[in-house]
Amino acid sequence: MGKPGGEPIQWLPDGTPFSPRFGDRYRSESGGLSQAQEVFFHGCGLPAAWAQQPQWCILETGFGLGLNFLVTWAAWKADPQRPSLLHFVSIEAWPSSADDLLRSFEAHPALLPLAQQLHAQWWGLSPGFHRLVFEGGQVQLTLCIGDAQAMLREMALQADSVYLDGFSPQRNPDIWSPHTLKAVSRCCKRGTRIATWTIARAVRDALEQCGFSVQKTPGVPPKRDNLQGRFDPRWEPRPAVQPAPTPSHCVVIGSGLAGASVADSLARRGWQVQVLDAAAAPAAGASGLPTGIFSPLISRDHNVQSRLSYSGVRATLQLAQTRLQAGQDWQATGVLEWLGDSPAAEYPAHTAASTEALDHANLPADTHALWHARAGWIRPAQLVQALLDHPAIRVRGHSPVDRLQPCDQGWQVLDAQGNVLAQAPLVVVAAGFASRQVAAADIPVQAVRGQISWGLRGDATLPPFPVNGQGHCIPDFPSTAGRAWLVGASYERDSVHGDSREADRIGNLERLRSLLPGAAEALAPCFEQGRVQDWAGVRCTSPDRLPMVGTLAPGLWVSTAMGSRGLSFAHLCAELLAARLHGEPLALEKKLAAALDVQRFAGVRP
Repeated sequence: MGKPGGEPIQWLPDGTPFSPRFGDRYRSESGGLSQAQEVFFHGCGLPAAWAQQPQWCILETGFGLGLNFLVTWAAWKADPQRPSLLHFVSIEAWPSSADDLLRSFEAHPALLPLAQQLHAQWWGLSPGFHRLVFEGGQVQLTLCIGDAQAMLREMALQADSVYLDGFSPQRNPDIWSPHTLKAVSRCCKRGTRIATWTIARAVRDALEQCGFSVQKTPGVPPKRDNLQGRFDPRWEPRPAVQPAPTPSHCVVIGSGLAGASVADSLARRGWQVQVLDAAAAPAAGASGLPTGIFSPLISRDHNVQSRLSYSGVRATLQLAQTRLQAGQDWQATGVLEWLGDSPAAEYPAHTAASTEALDHANLPADTHALWHARAGWIRPAQLVQALLDHPAIRVRGHSPVDRLQPCDQGWQVLDAQGNVLAQAPLVVVAAGFASRQVAAADIPVQAVRGQISWGLRGDATLPPFPVNGQGHCIPDFPSTAGRAWLVGASYERDSVHGDSREADRIGNLERLRSLLPGAAEALAPCFEQGRVQDWAGVRCTSPDRLPMVGTLAPGLWVSTAMGSRGLSFAHLCAELLAARLHGEPLALEKKLAAALDVQRFAGVRP
């Protein structure tokens, strides 16, 4: 596996990109555009095959510089009968640099606007899965960085079309091996069409052994023949995913970040969503925090929590860029991570903070710290409102849910007096600490109370970006009273009380003294003179500090236990829930998705 931007590209005199690693062109002598259109897109029977389908999934074995993806995306945009949701899942062991990717499309000006959008999201491509979202979520590219066989084993999908692409079998035999093609076949259903430019006998024989019927077709010059096929095995293939339900109406319990994210993900897939909450308005619980940080979770070994947080931050960043107003609702300022006595070198998957960043934070040049460039602050309540702003979503406050009971039509949602608040074939519980009681499931959630302190900036000299560590500081965000700062937070397990406490306010200042001595000195007068406001809320966490997402019983799902990282995890979890429900490709490797499955805890009823 390679690092992001690890594939060196050379450029031939005619402008064609060339791979010295494999000694082969990225594109055919004709420039590649006709090959992408005729060999792959039309070779899989598109666009006719996807006409008026709710969703379509294309699997590609070699992303290269993305020409097949952009050609497919452009055709999707131009087709009035296109599917509502296009999934494009592609494997690439050696991703190019963002600049080389963009340069490769200078020869195709019609695709350049799409290439620029791809270029903007071409970052952080470490080994594993990365979900890049376009067209308001209607076009989703899942980039799988790594060896083809390893990446295929981590997929949970049923492809409608397969583009078998990559460097030639002589140059890169592994991607055309029987083992790889067998792994491809496990991602197919009967009738899945495949297309490729190679007619190598070994490839044809392997495909037929894997259950594909194949035939040569006229090629795109200078090639005489191409290959097309269909998955039609003699045996009955095992479905990779469960059949998707037809979207109708559903109920989401909870209107915080978790519930609003689920409501948005389901509404975009055609569900009519009713959101119930005990409070009068959304984001009344822990999601009512004045502002919060979205930033990856650090680890020395880039563990499961850290890898999931990177996927979650990418998902949140993409959401903020399309739904929120920069500077008012959120800002990608970057975040400085203070490490205390741990050198930055102990965190090889992260970037050490520069001397300049430390100077901006008024910290000594020898301070151990990391820099997260694609991180910042978000006002959670604004994000919740943006997520709920959909014509298919209705929010009903003053509706405390006591329990659920099954019925012929799915589930009834009852209050404490036994009155039916709602009824639907699908119910999703996203009620934080109350999720266990509402769903009557033995899921091990724990309440964690937290209190922050905040005030108006005035003329205080503070860093230009948030700082995280033992506590955190958000130095500048808009409030109704003016530009403000925020510091915190306390962490009290097994407390469900949202009251403000003077001891926690003092504790927040002490944490700031350790984190940012200069900022603590500047803000101390605010604490001493009573010019500080407090906010307290109750978060919900699990024993392994990872969210819980999945099904508790037929038609009953849960998305909860975001802990103190709802801004990083809520949208990712909602998309994971929707993907599982609808049989879509997952945004995560199977083993990472399993780490979030609520069924990992004993006592959850099947």
